[in-house]
Amino acid sequence: CVCVRESGLTGVFGMKLSMGKQVALAAVVVVMGCVGIIALILTLVQHHLVDLPHRMQYGMVFDAGSTHTSLYMYHWPGNKENNTGVVSQMLVCDVDGDGISSYAQDPPGAGLSLRKCLESALAAVPANQQRETPVYLGATAGMRLLQLQNHTQSYQVLEQVTKVIQGYPFDFRGARILSGMEEGAYGWITINYLQEKWVSPKGRKIWGALDMGGSSTQISFTPGQPVQDPASALGPKLYGYQYEVYTHSYLCYGKEQAMRQLRVNLLKMSGSTRPVKHPCYHLGYNITLTLGDLYDSPCVARPVTFDPASEVTFTGTSEALQCLNQMKKIMNLTDCSLAPDCGFNGVYQPPVSGDFFAFSTYYYTFDFLGLAPQSSLAQATTTIDTFCKRTWDSTEYSEKDKYLRDYCASANYIMTVLLDGYKFNQTWGNIYFQRQVADTDINWTLGYMLNLTNLIPSEHPLVVTGVQHGQWAAEVFFITFAVFLSLLVLAILLLWNP
Repeated sequence: CVCVRESGLTGVFGMKLSMGKQVALAAVVVVMGCVGIIALILTLVQHHLVDLPHRMQYGMVFDAGSTHTSLYMYHWPGNKENNTGVVSQMLVCDVDGDGISSYAQDPPGAGLSLRKCLESALAAVPANQQRETPVYLGATAGMRLLQLQNHTQSYQVLEQVTKVIQGYPFDFRGARILSGMEEGAYGWITINYLQEKWVSPKGRKIWGALDMGGSSTQISFTPGQPVQDPASALGPKLYGYQYEVYTHSYLCYGKEQAMRQLRVNLLKMSGSTRPVKHPCYHLGYNITLTLGDLYDSPCVARPVTFDPASEVTFTGTSEALQCLNQMKKIMNLTDCSLAPDCGFNGVYQPPVSGDFFAFSTYYYTFDFLGLAPQSSLAQATTTIDTFCKRTWDSTEYSEKDKYLRDYCASANYIMTVLLDGYKFNQTWGNIYFQRQVADTDINWTLGYMLNLTNLIPSEHPLVVTGVQHGQWAAEVFFITFAVFLSLLVLAILLLWNP
């Protein structure tokens, strides 16, 4: 009897244990089945067809400035147009000679000067993509001045550069003269595009742009207050945000034209004294110019009568303070109907706001003086003053640097523009003197190409992780198969009665 009772207890216990395992196994199968169903739903609902990039696309812009011309080539993934492409710089070619505006008397020469860089572009772009590669030429302040002086000559120069570029197997989309407002706006777009794409894609920090070329200078930024002058306001949309951007271009106030205005003022002040003393040139340096060259610009007032062949010599005196004072005389720093919201020459400007990139002449001058990318106001002032007081023989730089004679003058001019003109007195530390962001030159050309090729992002791109179609189909099959097996096992467990 005892043996029978023990056997019966063992059987009951074993049956309970078997039923417990069955229930546990059924629970596991149910959980696996639910997970499989959820995975299948997500795989099917979140399915997006995304084309894989097969090749790069290319675009080029000629920056036809007042003192020189450069070709900038960019490339981006072929399937990443319209809001998701990261455009990067791949080639820069400097055209030999001066800017195309210098060919006013020889328009065909302007076109011929571009051939070297066009040949470089041919070598860089795959032959089967050249026909679809857009090429633009944008001319800036030098051509704006030529257009004011002689509209026919400016037209002939553009006609000749068009003729040469059209002789190459690219998709040439025109040569035109940019307005100063366009030049400033495209520089602002370039900076903020590069910052958003490469540096701080989640920060949305908006930068201002300070550009100085040979014949004009531009300022563009988002002010902390509404822009009062509609003629100075733009409303670009970038990454889903609408911005109100203040921008203004000062024609005749690029570095080269400012140096010209200074020499003309010094000549007037000298009366009949010769040679003319130049406080911004180093003591021991002399230069002789013809009056024809000196007055060859609409940025200076010509005497009623003068002999273009007559010569005048300027001799350096290394007077740093006098140099700074003379710079302040070539611009109007007092008259403004909207004071204190003023730049210079009576131009409306809201108070500067935010951080700025200062590029082109700003960067090259301050980099030469060891003040880039940033320096304190006191350091900048002391460095410039010390450099300007040096004699020509003690500059320790060879004459191969053709800009050496002007670094003192251009540095003092930059300080005058930034402090007395734009009013950076309290926000000097917000200026960064830089040439590039993410290995791409800062200028208007990238913004110009982005705009004309519809590559400016209107929204932030959707970030997705994708797989090839065959792999996705396999995932769906195995998830479905797993769900089927789970349901089959569950059915067997429910129907099985030990």
